[in-house]
Parts: sequence; structure tokens; C-alpha cells
Amino acid sequence: MNIKKNEHMIQSLRHAFHQADAVLIGAGAGLSASAGFIYTGERFQNYFKDFASKYGFQDMYSGGFYPFETPEEYWAYWSRYIFINRYMEIPKPVYQRLLELVHDKDYFVLTTNVDHCFQKAGFDKRRLFYTQGDYGLFQCSEPCCQKTYDNESVIREMVKMQGFATDKDNSLYLPDETAPKMTVPAPLVPHCPVCGRPMGMNLRSDATFAEDSGWHKAAKRYHDFLRGHQNQKVLFLELGVGMNTPGIVKFSFWRMTTENPKATYACVNSGEASAPTEIRDRSICINADIGKVLEQL
Repeated sequence: MNIKKNEHMIQSLRHAFHQADAVLIGAGAGLSASAGFIYTGERFQNYFKDFASKYGFQDMYSGGFYPFETPEEYWAYWSRYIFINRYMEIPKPVYQRLLELVHDKDYFVLTTNVDHCFQKAGFDKRRLFYTQGDYGLFQCSEPCCQKTYDNESVIREMVKMQGFATDKDNSLYLPDETAPKMTVPAPLVPHCPVCGRPMGMNLRSDATFAEDSGWHKAAKRYHDFLRGHQNQKVLFLELGVGMNTPGIVKFSFWRMTTENPKATYACVNSGEASAPTEIRDRSICINADIGKVLEQL
């Protein structure tokens, strides 16, 4: 829908921000997509043209599930994937605009995103709960324990050993314009320092997801935030959440808005903004690009 047709809803959202005692942001993949973290098209071809040609991948996400024959090739793919979606700069200032809106509010962020964009944009890490993990962390694939490990140094070395260099904006490029290698040296393949098993990514995909001490502390801060604002004017602001894991953000926001008559539910999502009948009179649904809406706000 054209942004101009949403002006009334945008004005309502401005008013909701002004009136709110607290803002709970629920963020999904659509927020990062609006900020330029696209997993398809030109961005995919720029960094994975060789894998696309060899295996027929059409997007980064699909390639992440491919059963590569060797760990050296697996980590060649995943190191590029991690680097461009975790360590590169955010292409557009969408997250920064969101921070400008809430920085003087009592806010908290619940997100299923794993790309670290909130912290890169300057959000207080004590106000963030990354429920589904972090591209920047390894864990034991078993796991033998609930520990995670920072991966930046080894990821940087992996992409370097494939022939990539980085510029001042942390973007990858091939300095000699030759085809990159599609494997990493065997010594760089990560293994758990506790049990020696292969490492995996700290991403929730099954029961092996490791919930480390940082995860549990963030979960406690989230629940403390909710308890501290019971029956207050809370703006539940849902941004770019789809139906892959709706129980984490969307359904819980609907439920909490229903339970709190002073609350307002707002959803900004291009083509997917809606609210159930029970809270429709306290809902603001804007079907438009999140970045453009935040710019107007």
C-alpha cells in the first residue's frame, strides 16, 4: 500500500509512541530486509555465485541446509554467510532510525533475528533478547554443554583464506578478481574445546540449541520488563515478523495486548500487517516498508 494512504495510521502510531509508558519492540526478518540484509538477488550473487553455479542455490538460506560433503566446504559457505550477515555494516539506517524513536523511552527488544543489527546500531545490549541465537557464536554440535564461543576471528580468517579481502566498510571483495576458493584449510574447521566434536552455529533449529548464561540473563531481563509494566500503557511494536515462528513475537504480542486494556498493538510489515478481531480497536496495522514508515515517523 502507498505510504500516503497510510498517513492516518502513521499519525496514530506517532500518538501511540507519545502516550506509551513503555515500548516493547518485536522484530523479525522483515526489519533486517528493510535495512538491506537481503538473502537473494544481487547480494546473493555477489558473494555466492560459485556455490549457486555448482549447486543451483537461489538464495543464501537454502544453501545453509545443503549437506556439503566435507567440513572444509561447509565452512567456506558458512563463513561467507556469517561474515556478510553479521560483521558487515548495515546497508541502510533503518535500525538507527528506530533507535532515535525509542532512545528516550523505557524500551525492550524481543527479536528472532540473529544478525546483531540492534547492537551495531547502538541499542543497549541489556535491553535485547535474541531468542534464536547469534551468527557471531559457535556452539558444540552435540551439545556437550550450554556454552557458546565468539567466532569473529576464525570467520575472518576463513574468508581471507578463500581469497577475499575487506574494505573500510567491512565489505568483502576479491582483490585480484579471480574466483574464490570454495574450501577452507582443515585446521580452521572449528571443534568444541570441551569434547572435541565439530562445532555448529548457535542458531535455534532443533533441540541441540545451546542456551548459554547470556541467553538466560537476557530472558530474565525480558520477563522483568514485562512484570514492571503490567497494566501500564505499553506499545507492542511488531516489525517485520512473519509466520515462520509466530509464537515468539506475534502471538505473544496479541495475547499481551488482549490481557492489558491500556496496551496498543502496532504492526508494520509490507503486505503482512494484521490484527485479530479481539484487539482491532487498539491496533495500528501499516502495510508498508518498515524503513519508509520509520523515516516518516
